[in-house]
Amino acid sequence: MNLSRRGLLAATAGTALTPADPAAAAPYTGQGPRPRLRTGFERLAADGYRLLEGQRVGVVTNPTGVTREVRHVVDVMHADERVDLVAVFGPEHGFRGTEQAGGSQGGYDDPATGLPVFDTYRKSGKDLAAVFTAARVDTLVYDIQDVGARFYTYIWTLYDCMAAARLAGRRLVVLDRPNPVSGREAYGPVLRREFASFVGREPIAQTHGMTVAELARLFNGEFLKRPVELETVLMTGWRRTDFPDASGLPWVPPSPNMPTPDTALAYGGTCLFEGTNLSEGRGTTRPFELLGAEGIDRRWAAALDRLDLPGVHFREAYFAPTFDKFRGKTIGGVQLHVHDRESYDPVRTGIALLVTARKAWSGFAWRADHWIDKLTGSARVRTMIDAGAGTDEVVGAWQDDLTRFRAVRRRYLRYS
Repeated sequence: MNLSRRGLLAATAGTALTPADPAAAAPYTGQGPRPRLRTGFERLAADGYRLLEGQRVGVVTNPTGVTREVRHVVDVMHADERVDLVAVFGPEHGFRGTEQAGGSQGGYDDPATGLPVFDTYRKSGKDLAAVFTAARVDTLVYDIQDVGARFYTYIWTLYDCMAAARLAGRRLVVLDRPNPVSGREAYGPVLRREFASFVGREPIAQTHGMTVAELARLFNGEFLKRPVELETVLMTGWRRTDFPDASGLPWVPPSPNMPTPDTALAYGGTCLFEGTNLSEGRGTTRPFELLGAEGIDRRWAAALDRLDLPGVHFREAYFAPTFDKFRGKTIGGVQLHVHDRESYDPVRTGIALLVTARKAWSGFAWRADHWIDKLTGSARVRTMIDAGAGTDEVVGAWQDDLTRFRAVRRRYLRYS
């Protein structure tokens, strides 16, 4: 590898390389005046795109790949003669983000830049490697905002791109962005490989507490049979305890049903309701914060309040989704109100919601395809709740697996 290109903190095959300016790359430690957060893209651009010098570049991105002035990085790089940008690759929901869950925009020429846009959704292995070869790229740049949950598919697009880039002999550069639910800790069950899918390729925790650059290093070091040529451009000025309001960055919805950082905070637990016959709030202005179904009344909210779960209150709520489950029908349920982000545990809260919903509503049912098993990473949560287990018992069942994952995770963390 040509080390002369490395003006930024990088990683290849899981090994850290020293930046040209260690002080510039050092994460904020809480001592002295706090520097402004700089994303991976900001640092790449400030370094004159030296990591991309002499390369035909393709960008894997979506609407979240923006500067703090909300200019898209594709538009910025396309206009800069120092970057030979030749292609764009769109994930689930598409490059411009118009499609609902399970959809993509296909291939087309971007009207703004004229660049060809290739669809990566549901492509992996040799099929995805063939896309990169057809696009005639040397280096792939990944810049997408994650939301911190294992079942959010963008991190598996990253994983698939890493594996396919290795097959195609391409290099991959990951531009880091904050984890909007903080990087404090990992929570929840760890995926079992027999339940692997596009909402979980490898055994990580339900909320991983990592940034995409850290995940890329973990994927390269732990899961890929052969590592890809990987470089990660870290942020400066970000702390693991930070939530989005500390960053000064604009929030661009990463997908149509992720309108705010509050949505992301709830999503790590309440997305589990995708595996039930209750509405998870799609078709409302508060997806994943509103949950409900026909026939549910105030008793569910009352049962949840008696649990005194840390950091969250539950309001009796009624709403009429405009699409998805119970479209056009007024249904009852609850709205989550997180009042203390530091103590809030989204996964424990999600399990408590499932346990109490099953008891409060006689119509409760899992999706017939047992999608809940894909979301939780095994059949354990479903079978334990069906057997009458309480929240503490269900949460306790995954602690050994979680402890082991946390130990692995610590080796790949790059921020304080």
